[in-house]
Amino acid sequence: MNTSYSQPTLRHNQVLIWLCVLSFFSVLNEMVLNVSLPDIANDFNKLPASANWVNTAFMLTFSIGTALYGKLSDQLSIKKLLLFGITVNCFGSIIGFVGHSFFPILIFARFIQGTGAAAFPALVMVVVARYIPKENRGKAFGLIGSLVAMGEGVGPAIGGVIAHCFHWSYLLLIPTVTIITVPFLIKLLKKEERLRGHFDMAGIILMSAGIVFFMLFTTSYSISFLMISILTFLIFVKHIRGAQEPFIDPALGKNVLFMIGVLCGGLIFGTVAGFVSMVPYMMKDVYHLSTAAIGSGIIFPGTMSVIIFGYIGGVLVDRKGSLYVLTIGIALMSSSFLIAAFFIDATPWLMTIVFVFVFGGLSFTKTVISTIVASSLKQKEAGAGMSLLNFTSFLSEGTGIAIVGGLLSIRLLDRRMLPIDVDHSAYLYSNMLLLFVGIIAISWLVTLIVYKRLRRND
Repeated sequence: MNTSYSQPTLRHNQVLIWLCVLSFFSVLNEMVLNVSLPDIANDFNKLPASANWVNTAFMLTFSIGTALYGKLSDQLSIKKLLLFGITVNCFGSIIGFVGHSFFPILIFARFIQGTGAAAFPALVMVVVARYIPKENRGKAFGLIGSLVAMGEGVGPAIGGVIAHCFHWSYLLLIPTVTIITVPFLIKLLKKEERLRGHFDMAGIILMSAGIVFFMLFTTSYSISFLMISILTFLIFVKHIRGAQEPFIDPALGKNVLFMIGVLCGGLIFGTVAGFVSMVPYMMKDVYHLSTAAIGSGIIFPGTMSVIIFGYIGGVLVDRKGSLYVLTIGIALMSSSFLIAAFFIDATPWLMTIVFVFVFGGLSFTKTVISTIVASSLKQKEAGAGMSLLNFTSFLSEGTGIAIVGGLLSIRLLDRRMLPIDVDHSAYLYSNMLLLFVGIIAISWLVTLIVYKRLRRND
């Protein structure tokens, strides 16, 4: 009797261990190269608009792939999809490391890495739901969430130290560690039969093309790319309205509160991601800090604060309500950006404090956006709606990185706009911080007005 109980328990624990490894490294792969973007730009003599594609390329396929794997999990074996993702991720890592001296190969490798790594967040939760007993799922989700937060936190520090002591190209090899999970997952995960179902490949292609052309527009600001992107999205909208099983359910577009939560949340998440990608350039240009100092001293404390603020935000939402916590989160981010804009050349360690409160505000905001979106959905819409929120969040981060890279390159904001006496090299970054304040303030105001109006009508 003891044996029959202990064997399944041991199996569940082993599955959870390897899922944690995958979750940790998938997030680490997002953050680890961020601090090296200025070094990459210098090595290839590229502007930030091009260099930021090292992260944008990953986030692009990562976001689309997350939605894609989620759809495929209903039709194909989870085991095969997960192993495929691990293999592709490692393959992209090796290609990137071997060909890191050629910029097109580096970008191509990041596309491949994102395609493989997307399987982890999309499928790990499905595996937990299928393999972990119901009474232990809460602990499992909590453990995985903590490791994801830890991966976001230590990623910049690890990236900065390795890039400073060795070379940024070695960071590309970090995801290959996930290959150790393959033999264990083959043994532990059950064989599943293939399920029948329709897959909207045309919808995926149209949506992906629209996103790619829009990101190309943010890099080069060529109107032709923007026009192609708009045309492709219009065709995509027409397609999903008539498709039998569309990639994105058009009925969700009629849910006003859901759409406001997704769109305004996306603007905020994209703004913070753009800020994070801008900081290494700013620290190099204004303070001439090393890559290791930027990763460990500037970014690391802020990213680790997510763990604490995330818990506080969850407690406050239950006690004070969503709008209260959202307002605090926006206030933390806005005030931090404003302080950084006005005192940008005071001391580099001011940016460490700014990072802590920006990520603290982001934690509050993420908690609220998830709560608002979830509460706006009917039970039958919950799965598709939350998947779309995750997809939009990842995509917004990639878009934010691309847009900030483009703005840093065309230097449209490289002029004195604030009554501050700073070095000319700081003007651009100070004005960018003001732009960030405007975007998140407008997003907050729109969410507040719509949320209150809809609640008043209910």
